[in-house]
Amino acid sequence: MLTTNQKGAVAEMAIAHEAVRLGIGVSKPLSDLRYDLIFDTGVELLRVQCKWASRHDDVIVIRLYGARRARAGLVRSVYRADEVDAFAVFCAELDSCYFVPIAELNGRYQLQLRLDATRNNQRSGVNWAKDYEFAAKLCASGPVAQLGERMAGSH
Repeated sequence: MLTTNQKGAVAEMAIAHEAVRLGIGVSKPLSDLRYDLIFDTGVELLRVQCKWASRHDDVIVIRLYGARRARAGLVRSVYRADEVDAFAVFCAELDSCYFVPIAELNGRYQLQLRLDATRNNQRSGVNWAKDYEFAAKLCASGPVAQLGERMAGSH
């Protein structure tokens, strides 16, 4: 069984690997900040907080807060848009990474991504995991799509 710190390290490495595989530059801050990595899309720099997610049946559960122990017990702190630009999430059970811009969260503490259809066939308000996969979120319509369009070398 991995500790919380080990899970965080595994998630961070898996996320960095997937980003580099997609042609995204990855940097690590030298000081202790609210974000873990910096993604260089070629157009912008994104402050990315890495998270480990768990699968519960057909749902990936992502906890979007920081936690620390204090005298009063466990203190949770939600991330703000002035601290991070997005969350990158690794689900070990699926060996998959997901990318969630903070602008889509509205201060929520948790996000659930569905893998399969709901039992009651609800579609409204459902966050589909396939829509948040790295390739879908970072390449399809974002700045990374233009990376492949650049001509190589100097002309």
